[in-house]
Amino acid sequence: MRAVYKNPRELATCLKDLVDLYLDDLMSYEKLTEKILKIVDANEVYKNGHIESKLLIVLGAEREEIINKIVAERV
Repeated sequence: MRAVYKNPRELATCLKDLVDLYLDDLMSYEKLTEKILKIVDANEVYKNGHIESKLLIVLGAEREEIINKIVAERV
């Protein structure tokens, strides 16, 4: 897994795959949190406090909620 993505579609696909692994019980919440935070820190995932619209198209509402929850817990 890369940390930096230049293409928003690849970034969204990576985030989607990570959350799907968690939803399928193939990854623990702690491991998911660690990976999501690394990706969020290395890329421009959020703009004006919200996930970028290009990413939302691929992610969907359920995955967006999980990612927002992880990022909110960090703060």
